[in-house]
Amino acid sequence: MGGTVLISVSDKNGLDRLGLGLEELGWSILSTGGTARALKKAGCNPAEVSDFTGYPEILNGRVKTLHPKVFAGILAAPTTAHRAQLAEMDLPEIDVVVVNLYPFRETVATDGVTLEQAVEQIDIGGPSLIRAAAKNHARVAVIVDPEDYEIFLSELAAGVITQETRQRLAIKAYRHTAAYDAAISTHLPALVQGGMASQAAAVAEDLLMGDETQLRYGENPHQWGILARSIPPSGLASARQMQGKELSYNNLGDATGAWRLVWDLPGPGVAVIKHANPCGVALDPAMDQAFLKARATDPLSAFGGVIAANRPVDRSFAEKVVEQFAEVVIAPGFSEEALEVFATKKNLRVLEAERPSETATVVKAIDGGFVIQQGDHGWDGENRSVATKRAPSDAESRAMELAWRVVKHVGSNAIVVGAEDRILGIGAGQMSRVDAAKIAVSKAIEIGHDLEGSVAASDAFFPFPDGVEALHQAGIQAVIQPGGSIRDKAVVEACDAMGVAMVLTGRRHFKH
Repeated sequence: MGGTVLISVSDKNGLDRLGLGLEELGWSILSTGGTARALKKAGCNPAEVSDFTGYPEILNGRVKTLHPKVFAGILAAPTTAHRAQLAEMDLPEIDVVVVNLYPFRETVATDGVTLEQAVEQIDIGGPSLIRAAAKNHARVAVIVDPEDYEIFLSELAAGVITQETRQRLAIKAYRHTAAYDAAISTHLPALVQGGMASQAAAVAEDLLMGDETQLRYGENPHQWGILARSIPPSGLASARQMQGKELSYNNLGDATGAWRLVWDLPGPGVAVIKHANPCGVALDPAMDQAFLKARATDPLSAFGGVIAANRPVDRSFAEKVVEQFAEVVIAPGFSEEALEVFATKKNLRVLEAERPSETATVVKAIDGGFVIQQGDHGWDGENRSVATKRAPSDAESRAMELAWRVVKHVGSNAIVVGAEDRILGIGAGQMSRVDAAKIAVSKAIEIGHDLEGSVAASDAFFPFPDGVEALHQAGIQAVIQPGGSIRDKAVVEACDAMGVAMVLTGRRHFKH
């Protein structure tokens, strides 16, 4: 086959094998600076780009490949007119471009790196070469990842670089330069501004860096959906699907909610999520019993939900789960017997996942872009205090702890009613807090739960006493909420008049 390859790489992994393989197949190599030295050390015989162009590297290497002779050789289309012009000007075609970029990300990840040091690692010629080759990929193959060297050499040995390979490499090349630009545009402001900007930089960069998987469909069957993973993938994005149908957009959304919720529980437990909100949560050292309690919160809503356990599960758990229809089951581990039971429901998606990251961020799409925030993680920083004359009992405190950890995962405005080991009623996504309280109570009573002596949690403050009054009328005796309303005094006085204990946390947990 034979031809000319331009190689200029920062990451020199596999470079010796690539160079020797190319020369064995009769290809000529053009190279620059350190890449040329590494190739020669490996026993290759590359031509220097400076000799090829007749122009030396200048400005301490800032200008090496930026020359018409290089870019004409890359950008010339396989047409008679272009080839005639190259021949007239004695410009050879360049058939393959192998380039990866200066280590900007590695540099900015170094402690104490300065703005000047980072700027010096912004590659100019490299992205230009990659984009030129990717644009002309119908004729010019472009390689940015050393992992592609072997398959490329095997196709060269077979005598043809397939169109499919050319297209795949070009797409990877565009992603490579996009991620590089994203790294620059996010990390440079961080170096200038510091603080929260530096935390946000890596998050914004990850939006363009991960790989992706086509989903079964998006929010509705007529919408496509993609799972894009950060680098390295973690938590639910790195889950191993043990069986079942392809995941959909909604499956993953509900699964994320369930998975984060169960790891916020104060002990071994199970959560059932439906349409992004919990419909059942319970604690028990035995996962099968935790599931039965969680399903009992709202058995009707649990049908077709996502079930998450924060401990490995066994056959007994699986046997109880398959008694009803579920979309997804997630746990940190499954016994072989549990998997055998789940296999009887071939469409059930079974995911084995790692514990969620304690530092994960939240990314949401808005029209034309994204909004990114720090995740609502942990409970440090809360300044809890008993606001009422009556302090909660130990049992009430345990129940409030469970309800408080669950209400964080319910869409605002949210009220959760519960006991020590289970949730009894949930009011989610209401425009007024008193309506959320009434719904939580009415759902629990409708299902047959006894609310006498139970507790409630509110994700944000009560603006008026009517919310706690509605809860007390149903039998709730203790309430936990952030506080912070200008009417906190009136709300506390209403609780004192009813004999309700109230704890203020000093921190709200909106979920929108």
